[in-house]
Amino acid sequence: MTFGQQPQNNGQYNPQYNTPDYNAAQQAGYGQQYMQNGYGQPQYTQQPYGQNQNFQYAQPQGAGTAAINTTMTYNYEQAQRVSVTRAYGEMTIGLIVTAVVAVLGQITGAYYSFLMATGMIGLIGLCVAQVALAVILGARVMKMSTTSARVMFYVYAALMGFTLSSIFMVYDLGSIGMALGITAAFFFALTMFGMTTKFNMLKAGPILMVGLIVLIVSQVVLMFLQVDGMTQIVCAIGLILFAGMTIYDAQSTRALFAAYEAQGPEMIKKVSILCALNLYLDFVNMFLYILQLFGNRD
Repeated sequence: MTFGQQPQNNGQYNPQYNTPDYNAAQQAGYGQQYMQNGYGQPQYTQQPYGQNQNFQYAQPQGAGTAAINTTMTYNYEQAQRVSVTRAYGEMTIGLIVTAVVAVLGQITGAYYSFLMATGMIGLIGLCVAQVALAVILGARVMKMSTTSARVMFYVYAALMGFTLSSIFMVYDLGSIGMALGITAAFFFALTMFGMTTKFNMLKAGPILMVGLIVLIVSQVVLMFLQVDGMTQIVCAIGLILFAGMTIYDAQSTRALFAAYEAQGPEMIKKVSILCALNLYLDFVNMFLYILQLFGNRD
């Protein structure tokens, strides 16, 4: 017997249909039919509309997130390229200042007059001033204003140019031009290698620093002890060392910009000056070592 079918008792009262078991079974059957008809269930969660709605909005959201991530990655890479270009631009301006001052110092005879007036004391004082400027700029560039840091860098470049006026007294113009061209090509190749290689040169920083200290000590010793052939060996070692420093500073420039990019454009400008100083020193030292190795003394 199913629900809805009346018990056939010919109008007579049948007590079996009024028992608790019957009533429970009747209610269970009614509830089952009620549930089969779908009443009381959350139908909207099973409707195709709900599924289509989730599909329509989930897909565009994922695509939009991917587009945003792609845009952010592109903007980050573009900003990093601009920052690196700024550092190399500052370095180039510093080199131009150095070259102009060096040529003017030779043409006007200012460097020769300075040496005649001050002697060895003036030369030592000039070297001490350059070292002091480099140390102060490297240590406090983040704390000073961008204008002060840039001015200090260009003053350092000018002092370096004034000191380098002495190379015109030792080497002919052909040797100087050749050394300058080789250095520019060598520096460009090393920079491209540092920017594109997967080798992490930053791990070699402590080794390069120890090598730099040993090189400086060796050059000081050679100033007082003349050993045949030792100068050429030290120059070759110095060239190799600063080649490694060039690759290191190329990767360090990119790493520094990535570390300070969140602190705003003003900080990026200061970092670019610091990186320009490091790259400038690499270029000048490689130029001097190449000149000593291959230049013809006049």
